[in-house]
Amino acid sequence: MSPVARRWIVLLATAVGVAVTGRLGAWQLSRAAQKEALQTSLDTQGALPPLPAAALARDAETAVGQWHRHIALSGRWLPQHSVFLDNRQMNGRPGFFLLTPLELASGDAVLVQRGWAPRDVRDRALLPEVPTAGGRVELVGQVAPAPSRLYAFAEEESGRLRQNIDIEAYARETGVGLRPLSIVQTEGSAPDDGLLRQWPRPAVDVHKHYGYAFQWFALATLLSGLYVWFQLLQPWLRRQRAPR
Repeated sequence: MSPVARRWIVLLATAVGVAVTGRLGAWQLSRAAQKEALQTSLDTQGALPPLPAAALARDAETAVGQWHRHIALSGRWLPQHSVFLDNRQMNGRPGFFLLTPLELASGDAVLVQRGWAPRDVRDRALLPEVPTAGGRVELVGQVAPAPSRLYAFAEEESGRLRQNIDIEAYARETGVGLRPLSIVQTEGSAPDDGLLRQWPRPAVDVHKHYGYAFQWFALATLLSGLYVWFQLLQPWLRRQRAPR
């Protein structure tokens, strides 16, 4: 390989490396900004008076404006349609989020993120037994979008144990008329069912993203510095020291 071709290959490899690491650093900064914006929305909306139950959104556009508002609801659980979301953590422990539709007086329902249950250490597919109150129940929570999605190999999932849930698709699957939102049930808002509701604040780990961004940008700077030193400065210094 000629020296000219080698120089072009090194330049191309450096450019690609800097572009990739710089893009990853920018992505980490955007993730931090998203979490900070979400936390700001939570704080702002959470400070508003509780949303009247009758005003709970029936369409997706209205639902967005109600996210993170406090609300008190009453209804009847539909435990036959409960779903456990796998690979969900609380306080650093792996387990499941339990979601159950709550049938409202209007006849339709809202999907409630009831809380977290730990995974069985011997059988990760074994679902916990969670008591569900019969009759009319009352709960307090916050309006929220569907639970955040995790990477899944299968696009469509069924059964009680899933990785993700799409509210609109789940409504079609079950035949239950679900509002286009969910309710994150808060601590102490219902009889004890053994579930944890210590929901983490979105921005609690934002420093992690800034740390990752710094690492990626530092790597991009290192690649650029190495290229300048070995491909530009060293050859120039050798030429300056060469006898004339």
